[in-house]
Amino acid sequence: MKLRNVAAGVAGGLGAAALGNGLLSWKVGDLDPALEGRQGTYRWRGFDVAYTEAGDPDDPDVLLLHGVHAAASNKEFDQIFDQLAKTHHVVAPDLPGFGRSDRPPLTYSAALYTAFVTDFAEDVTEDAACVATSLSGAYATLAQHQSSPFTRLVLVAPTGDTGPRRTWLRSLIRSPLVGQALFNLLTSKRSLHFFDNREAYSTEASYTESDVDYQWETAHQPGARFAPASFVSGYLDPDVDLGEELVRLDVPVTIVWGRDATVSPLEEGEELAEQADAKLVVFDEAKLLPHAEHPGPFLDVLLDELTEEAVESEPGRA
Repeated sequence: MKLRNVAAGVAGGLGAAALGNGLLSWKVGDLDPALEGRQGTYRWRGFDVAYTEAGDPDDPDVLLLHGVHAAASNKEFDQIFDQLAKTHHVVAPDLPGFGRSDRPPLTYSAALYTAFVTDFAEDVTEDAACVATSLSGAYATLAQHQSSPFTRLVLVAPTGDTGPRRTWLRSLIRSPLVGQALFNLLTSKRSLHFFDNREAYSTEASYTESDVDYQWETAHQPGARFAPASFVSGYLDPDVDLGEELVRLDVPVTIVWGRDATVSPLEEGEELAEQADAKLVVFDEAKLLPHAEHPGPFLDVLLDELTEEAVESEPGRA
């Protein structure tokens, strides 16, 4: 009798999970573009990769690569995108498996994202400066070693190591019923608020309810759990020493960090900048996203770097 009760409880739990998953799937609609501009699609290895571009195509190119997390998208750059497009041709993709890009049930890897960044930069941009955050900073660094598509890198809290690899966790989140229910819990609005308050932003005033709404919508698109399953289990970490890779670069590197960052403390940024002999810019009252919390000062820093690059490349300049 007890075994029968346990079986009935498990069946009821699975049934409730299936019902909850179905209701959320029904509730969410198509994801609108997060950035205003010309919407494009880049066909790559069977993916339709969505991107937004703005600005005069004759102006210097800047490629914006968002970070990787459960609710990631190019909306990360909405505070600087329009202003930057006044002086530059700006391109911001949704990485494969995120945002408005395709999300097939692949086993996502660091090698896949490095290859994507390399190919996208070569095919869609020309001599671009690249702004990349978190793990995308490592992908951009490795892409530069492969084909030198960038003239400068501005890396926001870059990392190549988010923790040990846990195959069981990746398999769990990829599973169709329990995995989807677990991912729905991890990306509930309450959980998103918790992450934003604790890790992403230094104050609650740095983001809005519409930001959380978009995070929720992008995290509940069909197939949304597959790329994050590889992320939370450590399989999107490239197997390299990021500091050593930065040392070998042939272009200027600027590292940007929030002083109050907790996931990647400032000490990591200081060590990385010292190892790579790179410029380090620290923003007070900021955590993981200084470009979102302090868009004006961040743009000032970025434009100074881009202007310096332009001056150095002029004929006759040393």
